[in-house]
Amino acid sequence: MMAATVRTDLPLPNPRRGKVRDLYDLPPVPGAPKRLLLVATDRLSAFDVVLPTPIPGKGEILTRLSRRWMRWIEEQGICRTHVTGETLAEAAPELPADAVRELEPRCVVARAARVVPVECVVRGYLEGSGGREYRETGSICGVSLPAGLRQCDRLPEPIFTPATKAPEGAHDENITFERAGEIAGAGLMRRLRELSLAIYTKAAERALERGVIIADTKFEFGLLPEEGPEGEPIVVDEALTPDSSRFWPAERYEPGGPQPSFDKQFVREHLEALVAAGRWDKSPPGPELPEDVVRATRARYQEAERRLFGEEASARGLAAAK
Repeated sequence: MMAATVRTDLPLPNPRRGKVRDLYDLPPVPGAPKRLLLVATDRLSAFDVVLPTPIPGKGEILTRLSRRWMRWIEEQGICRTHVTGETLAEAAPELPADAVRELEPRCVVARAARVVPVECVVRGYLEGSGGREYRETGSICGVSLPAGLRQCDRLPEPIFTPATKAPEGAHDENITFERAGEIAGAGLMRRLRELSLAIYTKAAERALERGVIIADTKFEFGLLPEEGPEGEPIVVDEALTPDSSRFWPAERYEPGGPQPSFDKQFVREHLEALVAAGRWDKSPPGPELPEDVVRATRARYQEAERRLFGEEASARGLAAAK
C-alpha cells in the first residue's frame, strides 16, 4: 500500500491543524493581502472524530477535485473562491525543493478570510442526519417537507439546512435558518443560502451528466478582511469533494434504502456496525480501520474523481495505488 501523509511540519508561520488539513500562514508580501497554505493530509474524519487510520492518497484526490470545482464555480460566475492560483513553489520559495515536490499535489494557496461560523449544507435527497430529523419531525432545520418520503428520496427541490461548526471531537448540530442568522447575521445568511443553492443546483446538473448524483453537500464561506464586513462572501476550505458531499452512482439509484456511494459513507457504515456491536460510541479516539476498508474507501474516492473529471484526472492516483 502506498505511503500516507498524516501530518506536515513545514517551517512556515502559525501552523495549526484541522480535522483533515494542516494550515500555515505564508510569508507576507508588502501591499498584498494575507495568504494561507492549506495542505490536505490523508487523515479521515467520521462522525466528527479524526480516525487513527489514514487513507493513503486521499489528500491529493481531495485537492485535485476541490481545485477543479473551485475553478468551475468561478467560471460559472456564481462567486469567488479562496484559491489564488499560485503554486507552492511560487508562494513559498524558501521551502526545500523536495518538500515542494512532495506536497504540491495536496496544497492550495488561499486568500486569508474570516470564516463564517456556520456550515452551509444543501440537501437534494433525504439521507443522513436530515433523514433522521425528517422521520422525527417531518422537517429538516425548520423546513417542512411532504409526508411519506422514503430514505434517499429526491426532495421536491433542494433545501438549505445550516449547521453549527463543531470543534474536533464534538458533533455538528443542524439548526434553523433563523438560528444561523442569529449566529452570523440574517443578511449574510440570506446571501449564503442564495450562493449555496446556486452552486449546488448547477453542480448537481453537471455531475448527473457524468453519472453522479450529489445527494447533499457542505460549503464554507468567508469574508476577506480587506473588503470589510459588507464584502461579498467567497467559498473557502473545500468544495464538492467526497469528504464534504454524498456522491451516488446514478445508474444504481433506487430510493427506499441506503445507496452505494463514492464517498466516506462506506467508512460510516463500517463504524455504525461497530457502534451497534458496542465496540465504539462515536467518541474520540476512533477505532483503527482494517486494510480492506481503507482500500475500498480509496477506490470510491478515485471513482468519484474519474467520473466527475475524466480518466486523466485519476491517472496519477490509480497508478500509485497499484
